[in-house]
Amino acid sequence: MQPTPEQSPHHAYPDHWEADVVLRDGGTARIRPITTDDAERLVSFYEQVSDESKYYRFFAPYPRLSAKDVHRFTHHDYVDRVGLAVTIGGEFIATVRYDRIDATGRPASAPADEAEVAFLVQDAHQGRGVASALLEHIAAVARERGIRRFAAEVLPANNKMIKVFRDAGYTQQRSFEDGAVHLTLDLEPTAESLAVQRAREQRAEARSVQRLIAPGSVAVVGTGRNPGGVGRTVLRNLLAAGFTGRTYAVNSAFAADQATIDGVPAHRSIGEIGEPVDLAVVAVPADRVPEAVTDCGEHGVQGLVVLSAGYAEWGAEGRERQRELVRQARSYGMRIIGPNAFGLINNSDAVRLNASLAPESPAPGRIGLFTQSGAIGIALLSGLYRRGAGLSTFISAGNRADISGNDFLQYWYEDPDTDVALLYLESLGNPRKFTRLARRTAAVKPVVVVKGARHSGSTPPGHAVPVSRIPEATVSALMRQAGVIRVDTVTEMVDAGLLLADQPLPEGPRVAILGNSESLGLLTYDACLAEGLRPRPPRDLTTAATPQDFRDALAEALADRNCDAVVVTAIPWVGENGEAESGDGEVLAAALRTAAATGPAKPVAVVHVEIGGLAEALAAATSTAAVPRVVRASAPAAPDASAAPADRAVPPTAQTVPPTAPGDQLTQQRSDTGPGDTPAVPTLGRIPAYPAAERAVRALAEAVKYAQWRRQAAVPGKVPEFLDDTIDEAGAAARIDALLGPDPDPRGRPLSHDEACELLGRYGITVRPTLPAPDPDAAVAAAARLGYPVALKTTAPHLRHRADLGGVRLDVANEAALRRAYGELTDLLGKPTELQPVVQSMAPRGVDTVVRATIDPAAGAVLSFGLAGAPSELLGDTAHRLVPATDRDAAELIRSIRAAPVLFGWRGSAPVDTAALEELLLRVSRLVDDHPEVVSVALEPVVVATQGLTVLGASVRLAPPPARTDLGPRRLPNY
Repeated sequence: MQPTPEQSPHHAYPDHWEADVVLRDGGTARIRPITTDDAERLVSFYEQVSDESKYYRFFAPYPRLSAKDVHRFTHHDYVDRVGLAVTIGGEFIATVRYDRIDATGRPASAPADEAEVAFLVQDAHQGRGVASALLEHIAAVARERGIRRFAAEVLPANNKMIKVFRDAGYTQQRSFEDGAVHLTLDLEPTAESLAVQRAREQRAEARSVQRLIAPGSVAVVGTGRNPGGVGRTVLRNLLAAGFTGRTYAVNSAFAADQATIDGVPAHRSIGEIGEPVDLAVVAVPADRVPEAVTDCGEHGVQGLVVLSAGYAEWGAEGRERQRELVRQARSYGMRIIGPNAFGLINNSDAVRLNASLAPESPAPGRIGLFTQSGAIGIALLSGLYRRGAGLSTFISAGNRADISGNDFLQYWYEDPDTDVALLYLESLGNPRKFTRLARRTAAVKPVVVVKGARHSGSTPPGHAVPVSRIPEATVSALMRQAGVIRVDTVTEMVDAGLLLADQPLPEGPRVAILGNSESLGLLTYDACLAEGLRPRPPRDLTTAATPQDFRDALAEALADRNCDAVVVTAIPWVGENGEAESGDGEVLAAALRTAAATGPAKPVAVVHVEIGGLAEALAAATSTAAVPRVVRASAPAAPDASAAPADRAVPPTAQTVPPTAPGDQLTQQRSDTGPGDTPAVPTLGRIPAYPAAERAVRALAEAVKYAQWRRQAAVPGKVPEFLDDTIDEAGAAARIDALLGPDPDPRGRPLSHDEACELLGRYGITVRPTLPAPDPDAAVAAAARLGYPVALKTTAPHLRHRADLGGVRLDVANEAALRRAYGELTDLLGKPTELQPVVQSMAPRGVDTVVRATIDPAAGAVLSFGLAGAPSELLGDTAHRLVPATDRDAAELIRSIRAAPVLFGWRGSAPVDTAALEELLLRVSRLVDDHPEVVSVALEPVVVATQGLTVLGASVRLAPPPARTDLGPRRLPNY
């Protein structure tokens, strides 16, 4: 909405203040500046406010607004007088305004930095968090306009408004004057205000998902009159799942006298239903979707699942149609899954919702699954179904124009029915927020991610995302830092998800291996070593092992204090006729589950080769009134037991106590008793089974790394206090302002060598001096000033840091050697004007490393470390961490590269001073975190000696800081 010329003669309408927000109850609303065109809306809004709320706002009975009031409240200059409105369906539900004042409380202009603020919320919308969201946005507007404090007068009886101010987390002062509470809020964001904001964001976004995933009623808009078709399929799946709420079929083409379809009430519109509808599944052609959305919005539908295609995946016209769909839905307070979605599933017994096109739905379980691709969603659902895995919730978001993986991370964070979150992502709409949410969620439950479109360099059709310049390897490293389990394929995601959902986390990397195949045990052993685990020598139970032998061996391994996890390997038995026997898979599964349930809580995985029924039986969690037992009996004498083929077990005859029926879905619980002690009524849980040793071990290795991250995250790192004494933050800020100037180039500017050295010096980073050497005499003079021995090197961009091309001469001991080296350099590589030679005093011998920090507009500031030289660059051996980095991040950074042993005494060399290196990393992190104008820093090379380090080269680039949407007020993204 644009203002008239009278509205703002000096300041344009600030459309960047417009924002969609999620309210406390999960509904959405729009916040925007008030304009002169809003007079009628303001009057209508005020008429719907109770007399009590009016009294609280004006401290006196104020039944209606005068013409003067309306003019005052709709005419703003967007600097000293600002008004914001919250709208739903285009109508006001709340307003806030500030007026800049001076020290005496009279109207003022800049440089006065205080403003009086006042709110008014319709009574019907009070309690939805409207005022809290407005406070965040009006505070951000005020800071932008140079206002640092808000003053507010509140009647003592207005407890709701006092609570809004009190709970915001800002530094505030309170006094009682003239019968009113006088509040002063310092608008500078604090750690507490940011925490409050993010906690409210989590609750609101989780609630918005809950409204979609657990509706009390569902309408399928576009239910076909004939069998088949998308809408009719969804309706059939809803009924087959046993949805516990009310279901309606909607199609404008239904005959007026048609009362039902498939036993469900049939209506020609949402409005005809006459009862509240929580969720609408829209399955009509794209050109008819706006009509359906209007029908839903005007009759109180809370959320939409749009299955219709024909949006951003179809090009520019479709992208605009998608944006309009989101705008339209949000204007009614609705959120959207889709468009081009596959649907959603909620297996909670209280809901039993299958509002998707999935032909088969996995059983209830503890895994939450989010995908952006319908095809991948189908494959994952099918794979989980075949492996007996259970899901809590499933969402396929399609173009994810509104609801995204971030929203479901907010929901799963505190969802008691979800223990593991699996996400297939093809793009990250808000990488900073994803990393923050993933870190918080991973602290309480595993988050496993597969990222598609990693190497194509293009965004999948239909996905609008911010541009990111960081390579895929960096994205993967940052996910790891946040505790995300990053895997490469959907198969690996399912493998890891099954283990994490059904097994406890391992306490360490020590793995016991046991089974009836020596060869399979050795393959498992090798796989463990390849994944960085510490396997014990495999225990061969021989091909004659019975299920009871497996049970005893597993119980013994679980009781071993030197074991953190167990991998069981099993191959089929061979009968006396030479044919493979697979009927004992259920018996073996019962034995393994019993041993796991009665032993200490350690993860168990099974690797099997074509044992019929074993994987299915292991996947079925069963509660037992009587424990399955295998009673050994005499086996018929074989002609020659040793004549059985290697790795083909011959099963002795066994009698079993039948296990109870599967399907009770009880979580595995284990006692702390030893292998000889058996609880009276153990609970048997699922044990994941894998057809290959590599897959089981890879899943176990991910669990080990995740468990280690969880233990470390429980005690977060910190930034050492000693840095504060050697850092001149204010001086650096002043110098940066001077270097950028009053009207900085948006593209930024690189600093000269001297400018970079000065700025870095304010953060305690000393760069070894270099002197230009445009000719041999200048080189000799520079060496005399610095002192021999010296280094002579080129600084031309194409030769910088390329010692392999001959652009560096080290340990030049005297003038003659320096002149000779200068001549060789220019003869080999070109004229001095091209090479730009410099002379630098030699640093103590050590390991050459590289420290970099860059600010990516999508992901934020990233700190990187690696060894200097072509091999590290060629192999991509660089580690990354998000800024701000802690002492633990710095320590992990230098230890996580593959070449790290070089720093710690590899092949008999002396270990270098890694403590000094960690301190340097922390200083660089502080620099870019304190000053977002520093968009890149490169220290290369950094020579780390046995004591201390030397920075030999540095480059710094400054630019106006990119917008930090993650620190601003809550708002939904506009893709």
